[in-house]
Amino acid sequence: MPTAVEDKDAIREVLAEYCFRLDEGRFAEMAALFTEDGTWDTAFGKATGRAAIAELASSLRTRAEQPRPRAVHLVTNIAIALDDARAQVRSNWMVMQNSPQGPRIGSGGAYIDEMVRRDGRWLFRYRKIDRFIVP
Repeated sequence: MPTAVEDKDAIREVLAEYCFRLDEGRFAEMAALFTEDGTWDTAFGKATGRAAIAELASSLRTRAEQPRPRAVHLVTNIAIALDDARAQVRSNWMVMQNSPQGPRIGSGGAYIDEMVRRDGRWLFRYRKIDRFIVP
């Protein structure tokens, strides 16, 4: 049985991997970080199930009016409350983007996550994206 420190470290790894996969356009791999019936609740729509999550993420990228500049999601202030094989996670996020004037904050906000440990790995059951910093 993992210790609380090991569980929290594994959860932080999932949060980081989510950002890498999303930023690299690996939407099916990002969706694989959710349970089969997981929900991704964004300012631009809500999807339940891995296939629907991957489709929504892909559609957000393709429906942009112009190509999205290279960007990275940054996550900080991670607070994790463990309850056996469940966790409530709160964190802040920001997207840094290139622009003709140089780097800029693209948007930011908070993540509210419900995570579960399944078959020895942590997955999102529900991720709410609160986007309150907008350009």
